Amino acid sequence: MRDVVLAHGLWVPALVMTPLAARLAEAGFRCHLFSYHGRERPLDAHAERLARFAREVGPAHFLGHSLGGLVVLHTLEQHRSVDAGNVLLLGSPVRGNFAGRRLAQHGWGRWFLGASEPLWREGRSARWTRPEPLGVLAGTMPIGLGRLFGALPGANDGVVRVEETEVEGMRERIVLPVGHSTMLVSARVAAQAASFLRDARFLPRR
Repeated sequence: MRDVVLAHGLWVPALVMTPLAARLAEAGFRCHLFSYHGRERPLDAHAERLARFAREVGPAHFLGHSLGGLVVLHTLEQHRSVDAGNVLLLGSPVRGNFAGRRLAQHGWGRWFLGASEPLWREGRSARWTRPEPLGVLAGTMPIGLGRLFGALPGANDGVVRVEETEVEGMRERIVLPVGHSTMLVSARVAAQAASFLRDARFLPRR
């Protein structure tokens, strides 16, 4: 399987996935960028759109960054007829998000989060029940908008804490010294992503 569906995070267009998609293309994958408006509609609506998009693409691996990872998880759990290969989440706040809860304490913060606010506050089901391998990549370079109101507790990528990325039933998780947004332009992250999408395992740490 060579096709990969990539889902971006909140507040950004699908084009932010282009650098990662280019590196995956060099590794032999055919990439399809899924676009959605993260703050304007609830998770179920995004999942319906992604399921339609995925069926048009055909059998594919899935990769989601940040909120996009939650969209991927929800889609594949709710639409089990979607034909998926390996599934990879990058910096996704599956168990809710400390920075998001702090932002939502302010009216303007809730406005910025929009319909996605409950996901940042509460997360979603952090349990993977499909047979396809699920991988998780988390970052530990604390550079990101999540630090707008101060440091985040524990290891984090500047937006999402490592402990917020854990999914029950995941095949494997790797933690790298990258920031929440910079992981999308990291050659190291791209190499690990290609490895998991191809072989359902990460490269050995060096």
